[in-house]
Amino acid sequence: MSPGLLMLVLWLAFAVSWVAASVWSSTAQRTPDPAAARGYRLLIVVGGIVLGIPVQRTGEALRLWHVGLQGVWLCVAVLALGIGFTWWARLHLGRLWSASITLKPDHKVVDTGPYGIVRHPMYTGAFVSIIATAIAKGSIPALVGMVMIVVGFWIKARIEERWLAAELDHDAYQAYRRKVPMLIPFMPAGE
Repeated sequence: MSPGLLMLVLWLAFAVSWVAASVWSSTAQRTPDPAAARGYRLLIVVGGIVLGIPVQRTGEALRLWHVGLQGVWLCVAVLALGIGFTWWARLHLGRLWSASITLKPDHKVVDTGPYGIVRHPMYTGAFVSIIATAIAKGSIPALVGMVMIVVGFWIKARIEERWLAAELDHDAYQAYRRKVPMLIPFMPAGE
């Protein structure tokens, strides 16, 4: 199997398993204003479509670099690690997970496992996988798609931060924010 095909298979397996696993999620008690989600969702969806454009369709004029066969295989490994980190976070969160920003029954600050490394490990794992994909493709559309998705998830993370600080135990969430970085491991924690 070629590394490009394996990347596609990994992304498809991730998408199908992610949607199928939504049955694990408990019912939401409250959500923020749905209008707040439109902007970041649009960026993520359009960015995903643009990132997914096959390099052959963009032509060599829009190709910025070639990473070579070893480079593409390295990107496949990094993509798989990012997906693995994302799944670890999802499994660790359990029934508190939701595709949208929500408050669940018995919702609490989770600060163990991957949530002891970064406050939003699913986004971090997704970023790693998306960046690896864009690097492997080396095209302008791939980079544009990557930036759109990263910005979309960053906006979602900021909305989620504000909402969870207001909905959960405020002092516990603020202590968590001071202790654990938002998206990038080993960075100084804080707002």
